[in-house]
Amino acid sequence: MEAADYLRAALAFAFTLSLIGLVAWLVGRYGRSLPGLLPEGKGQRLSVLERRLIDGRHQLVLLRRDGREHLVILSGHARPVVVERDITPPALPANGAAAP
Repeated sequence: MEAADYLRAALAFAFTLSLIGLVAWLVGRYGRSLPGLLPEGKGQRLSVLERRLIDGRHQLVLLRRDGREHLVILSGHARPVVVERDITPPALPANGAAAP
C-alpha cells in the first residue's frame, strides 16, 4: 500500500467518526422532541411537557397523564423520585396568551 491509500483510509475514518459525533450531538440536543419519533394522536394519554437537567446525572421531568401533571426526578442509577403529583395545569387567560 502506498501513502495515498493510508491517507485515504484515515480521512474516511475521520469522516465516519465525525458523522457519528454529529448524530450523537443531535440526539442529545433534541432528544425525543425530534419529529416523527413519537406518534401524536388523539388517544395519547401520556406526554412529556418539559425536561430540565439538574446536573450530569439527574433531570427534572414534568409529565402529563390524563389531564394531570406530575413532577419527577430521574437518575440513571437510582429509582425515580416523585416530587409532586396530581398538579392541576394552570388555566390559560381568555385571549389564549400564556400567563406571566
